[in-house]
Amino acid sequence: MRRTPVDLFDYANSLNFGEVHFKTDAATGLQAIVALHNLSQGPAIGGCRFIEYPSTAEATRDALRLARGMTYKAAISGLPHGGGKAVIMRPANLPPEKRKRLFEVFGEFVDSLGGRYITAKDSGTTVEDINTIRRHTPHALGASPEQGGSGNPSPVTAFGVRRGIEAAARFKLGRESLEGVHIAIQGLGAVGSALAYDLHQLGARLSVADINPETVTRCVRELDATALDVDQIHAIDCDIYAPCALGGAINDTTLPQLRCQIVAGAANNQLLEDRHGLELHNRGILYAPDYAINAGGLINVALEYVGYDRERALAKTSEIYETMLAIFDRASSENLPTDVVADRIVEEKIFGQALR
Repeated sequence: MRRTPVDLFDYANSLNFGEVHFKTDAATGLQAIVALHNLSQGPAIGGCRFIEYPSTAEATRDALRLARGMTYKAAISGLPHGGGKAVIMRPANLPPEKRKRLFEVFGEFVDSLGGRYITAKDSGTTVEDINTIRRHTPHALGASPEQGGSGNPSPVTAFGVRRGIEAAARFKLGRESLEGVHIAIQGLGAVGSALAYDLHQLGARLSVADINPETVTRCVRELDATALDVDQIHAIDCDIYAPCALGGAINDTTLPQLRCQIVAGAANNQLLEDRHGLELHNRGILYAPDYAINAGGLINVALEYVGYDRERALAKTSEIYETMLAIFDRASSENLPTDVVADRIVEEKIFGQALR
């Protein structure tokens, strides 16, 4: 992630942006932003985030940053799609009946973009929300199987992250399996929890943290995990630190405290600033670029776009292992941070040259 300039146009230009669309609806309280970063590879796919924001400017910055990440995620995964993202500023105390109408209006907004943007589930949205959107536009992916969709993509995202962690363990630790590898997971949401269960099945030793104590208690009971405070888990002595909550987990405060050999998790925008990737590199900590390792959810819905087959989606997601090894190998041979190398692979494909 690049440092955010104050001016939103400057920020959009720094990300080589395409277009941004706004929609308001007084009756439902809808305040939505759709950011379309780059359509050169095909129509943009990106989730719809539905969370509270302190300001419209912060919501817009989030949409811009996340949409750029989706362009890079699609390209690094070899998908014929561009990157987009929707952000809806979540109203406080929204009753269920008003929520449904809000997503109906949002579906009409998506439809007005003529297929250039295809929406999907993201933080704060549910499969039922996607079902509602789908009744107002065909340009939505991840509806329930009963509605002809592929359902919740979180298990596939978690599977892809697991494959990326396996690649990182092989490259950095010389391990062909995760048996006995100590992995600290920050964030036990839909993806983080699924990842924890996958890693437990592979014999990994887990430490976990989340703001929801019930989720932590369940992982301790069922996975023999060790519970840690959310503000301390990054500093534990472990093999792999897996940020699986919101972005910015690697920052000026947490980075000096890391005692791991690998950072590999499911969260988007794990590096608060570009320079944090360089600092990880200089400290000898292997970083798995977030948009490459967490691409499973996008792969899943992108294959739904052409006709869903779960086994095909899992097979394509499994290729994240090879994608990560290619990034690690090139970063090692060129003595560059892994996030820089991942960006260069994408930019050489899209723009014909690296942008940094």
